[in-house]
Amino acid sequence: MARLRTGQPVNTSIRKLAFFVAAAVSGVSAPSFAADSTATKEDTITVSASAADESAWGPSPTIAAKRTATATKTDTPIEKTPQSISVVTREEMDTHQPASVKEALGYTPGITVSTRGSSDTYDAVKIRGFGSVNQNNYLDGLKLQGDFYNEVIIDPYMLERVELMRGPTSVLYGKSSPGGIITMVSKRPTTEPLKEVQFKMGTNNLWQTGFDFSDSLDDAGEYSYRLTGVARSNDDQQQFSKQKRYAIAPSFSWRPDDKTNFTFLANLQDTPETGYYGWLPKEGTVEPLPDGSRLPTNFNEGVPNNTYSLSHKMVGYSFDHEFNDTFTVRQNLRYVDSKTNQKSVYGTGVDSTGHMLTRGTVVDNEKLHNFAVDTQLQSNFATGEIAHTLLTGVDFQQMRNDVNATFGSAPPLDLYNPVYENYDFGDADPYQQNKQKQTGIYIQDQAEWNKFVLTVGGRYDWLKQSTLAYQANNFTERDDSEFTGRAGLNYLFDNGVSPYISYSESFEPNSGADFYGNTFKPSKGRQYEAGVKYVPKDMAVVITGAVYQLTKSDNLMSDPDTSHGFSSIQGGEIRSRGVELEAKAAVNANINVTASYTYTDAEYTTDTTFKGNTPEQVPEHMASLWGDYTFNEGALTGLTIGTGGRFIGSSYGDPANSFKVGSAAVLDAVVKYDLGRFGMNGSSVAVNVNNLLDREYVASCFATYGCFWGAERQVVATATFRF
Repeated sequence: MARLRTGQPVNTSIRKLAFFVAAAVSGVSAPSFAADSTATKEDTITVSASAADESAWGPSPTIAAKRTATATKTDTPIEKTPQSISVVTREEMDTHQPASVKEALGYTPGITVSTRGSSDTYDAVKIRGFGSVNQNNYLDGLKLQGDFYNEVIIDPYMLERVELMRGPTSVLYGKSSPGGIITMVSKRPTTEPLKEVQFKMGTNNLWQTGFDFSDSLDDAGEYSYRLTGVARSNDDQQQFSKQKRYAIAPSFSWRPDDKTNFTFLANLQDTPETGYYGWLPKEGTVEPLPDGSRLPTNFNEGVPNNTYSLSHKMVGYSFDHEFNDTFTVRQNLRYVDSKTNQKSVYGTGVDSTGHMLTRGTVVDNEKLHNFAVDTQLQSNFATGEIAHTLLTGVDFQQMRNDVNATFGSAPPLDLYNPVYENYDFGDADPYQQNKQKQTGIYIQDQAEWNKFVLTVGGRYDWLKQSTLAYQANNFTERDDSEFTGRAGLNYLFDNGVSPYISYSESFEPNSGADFYGNTFKPSKGRQYEAGVKYVPKDMAVVITGAVYQLTKSDNLMSDPDTSHGFSSIQGGEIRSRGVELEAKAAVNANINVTASYTYTDAEYTTDTTFKGNTPEQVPEHMASLWGDYTFNEGALTGLTIGTGGRFIGSSYGDPANSFKVGSAAVLDAVVKYDLGRFGMNGSSVAVNVNNLLDREYVASCFATYGCFWGAERQVVATATFRF
């Protein structure tokens, strides 16, 4: 099995990789070299230093992607971006076979993917210590706007790459969490034939099949298509919980010439059963119950007839046209119709006996409509010796979510001797209607002079949000306008080292109102970051390091006037400081290596209740290391073996810092065999094992009543056939 695609860079030893890492830190120029390597008799790898064929919106030739559009909305080399960004390529996802987008980011620094333990219902994460009320995810340049329980989940099999941009991003995207965003790029039509069928089976009665077909529809390659689909069924880790998912993504491209590309993109997904979406108390998980026992990792505090489903339909397009060497116009557009339905019993805490779990109920069904469009003009020109990439644009998005919901309570559950009975949920009543509308105009200049790259941008947003609460017969509405900016400076050394500094801003809306009915203004994010990137031209290596200070102001906090009940006021502040290191390298035709380290120091610097405390679910330390080796000669030709580990440091389990969740280290492994030597080029069989040693651990807690067991050992066999 070839580890690199034709025309990609390769090194020849791990010792040289170590030298390159040292070079990145010290600024010493590393030697460049190239070598030819033969993977199999049928598949010869030609090595070169260039990644010029890579596109920020397309596949990467190795696990070390060198271009991205997330940080600038232009096709930009990573070493020229003034903020931290990580790219998980299709090859890396094929190696790890993640079940969700957040799992695909499990070896990436700066992000906590275990905030819901083993549950994959939502891609809920924390980035640089900050979460978001709704997911902060983007697909093909447009936000997947969620609301209440209604979120859009994308199956990772449908994606070409997943990217993580850390720090404020409002200068290009408008309202967003200060910690950063997750962006995804859909698989797109190819002009070369692609015929793939995939089968999976594994623990917890997992059965999955997928297909991926693409080709030109004419000899000139003017018209092409792609059709990708997946169907999945498995038992969840928690008893009487199951997952089922069906998804299909048709796309069609029209390329009348080399300057014009119109791609129609659709994604339809039905998840009739999302699996477990509950939580457990700290008693029985982090701490033992009064009798000294702990709850099993498959414990479910709900009822057998709990149900939870998500579905969405998305249609849109991506269009770009290059008028000449100076002007290029791009437009991304998408309409989304998404629905969610649930009937759930969930835990609310242990009573005074120490072993009876009180429980609440929710019956919810929602219908969300979202429209988004982003139009950009890219202008490439020079003023004297300064080369400019000027981006101007306007985007618009509008969301409406109609919510029917009823909340109640269920009989308590004896944690010592649980007796599960179905619950009569009843129906949901009209609850509220939420609307959001955002219009933003932005401008960005990437100015290059000598070896300096100065990135400066600004954006102005008009945001309108409203809530009609039916049961309270109350209507609230708020209009805001916000300016956000960013400035960053990179210096490009000849040896591939690029130090940088940057400043960036964000804003994030707050829902609700204070005791007197005053709606809350958006919170603000401000970040200072400095770092260094090592992206040599002649090697498939990307090494990055960053230090930062990020502050979120105008955060909501408890009203100090106890006569106001559970009301909130504004004025809180959370500060996060940290260090992040990452390395990705296709060392040679045999070896891939990834490594990361994260240090996060987060604190409530201003708060009526939690001042001086650390936010919950934010480990101070995280780290990961992965390596895989492919035999390209001898009797073992085509065999790949890989192993790695993920370390999650201890974290506080609630904002009051009343208890801590212990650290955990989890090992993963893969064995894969390429079937090319049997005349089945591109086909393979593999076995992935996550949590190899079956480590039992609590992944995180957000409150004394809300803790999550980490995923048990999972063994998944995958057979991929290309023909």
